[in-house]
Amino acid sequence: MSKKRKFYVVWEGRQRGVFTEWSECEAQIKGFPEAKYKSFDTLAEAEAALRENYWSFVTPKAKAPTQEPPAKVGRPNFESIAVDAAWNTATGDMEYQGVYIRTGQKVFHQGPFRDGTNNIGEFLAIVHGLAYLQKHNSNLPIYSDSKTAISWIKRKHANTKLEVTPANKPLFELLQRAEEWLAKNTYANPILKWETEYWGENPADFGRK
Repeated sequence: MSKKRKFYVVWEGRQRGVFTEWSECEAQIKGFPEAKYKSFDTLAEAEAALRENYWSFVTPKAKAPTQEPPAKVGRPNFESIAVDAAWNTATGDMEYQGVYIRTGQKVFHQGPFRDGTNNIGEFLAIVHGLAYLQKHNSNLPIYSDSKTAISWIKRKHANTKLEVTPANKPLFELLQRAEEWLAKNTYANPILKWETEYWGENPADFGRK
């Protein structure tokens, strides 16, 4: 019995597209950081999937909920930006990024910054997202999975206990500019909590867990 043919969609890799051979797909994703790909049974399904968002077809594994999702949680709005930060426990380096959820396109990435914290990165990611959307005259929502960062945004102040060092001084300068931006600007963009427990991993996650 012949092996059933598969069609491989690569959303993020060396080359984006639909591939008919696994070897072709593998060449695009092997060694590529945070590659996003999936196989489909028909060419039509694959071509349609490529036009959509990766997260519409692939939901990373998350801890199973202990109860049914409350009605207020619902489903995420794909017409939005998700932001996230990553902190390296070994080096203390931090970086953050933003992703347009509908297409999976990375819209910004900053770092790594030395001697940072994850909360600072999450805070800066939201402010960066707000400034980015303001520049593009967009009121799209922003999703973050950090309750701490969202609370800091509401107070327009990063309540970090991190001490300034020669290594992280540039990061604190960026933090100051972010707080000044919040003080001087208004925005209509909803800042929403990404419900990882029910929706899977944040689309902007760095995938290093």
